Amino acid sequence: MNRRNMFRALGMTVVAAAMVGCAGGQDAPLEPPGVAQMTEYRLGAGDALRVIVFGEEQLSGEFRVDGSGKVAMPLIGEVAARGHTPRELEADISKRLSQGYVRDAKVSVEVLNHRPFFILGEVRNPGQYQYVNGMTALSAVAMAGGYTYRAKEDYVLITRGADPKKELRRAPITTPVMPDDVLRVPERYF
Repeated sequence: MNRRNMFRALGMTVVAAAMVGCAGGQDAPLEPPGVAQMTEYRLGAGDALRVIVFGEEQLSGEFRVDGSGKVAMPLIGEVAARGHTPRELEADISKRLSQGYVRDAKVSVEVLNHRPFFILGEVRNPGQYQYVNGMTALSAVAMAGGYTYRAKEDYVLITRGADPKKELRRAPITTPVMPDDVLRVPERYF
């Protein structure tokens, strides 16, 4: 084998080894592009809500989703909120009020305080932060004070709060962040 072919074979071996190393198990791909953007905000324990029943001030007020995922409302009692969108909760409350309490109930639900998300790794101020509608992994890093000098800046690792398997997935920095997500900014090695 001449010198040129030997260097070519060595170079291909290095490239193949790098490709195998990048395909590690913990860096499973995130959802297909666009899936996370299509999902509406889902309520969960700890969310603070403002519920307005139009024309019925005694039934309106600020409520919190409790640990069991329910909201305690006047007259109708506990209403399941965990996993529902605010619009779905509006429809459920309206339906229950219309069953003998309020004729043609019109209900509005607004989220006052969202559940937090968590960020750790190579950011200046790791910790728990309040979720903001429409945020991405990059805006989450900005909330945490930005990257450290050792940070790998082209992707993050996310564990989705809504994922029952709690898989750690690799995601681009443009990925939407949801409440209860845990983001980890990895360290670069070179």
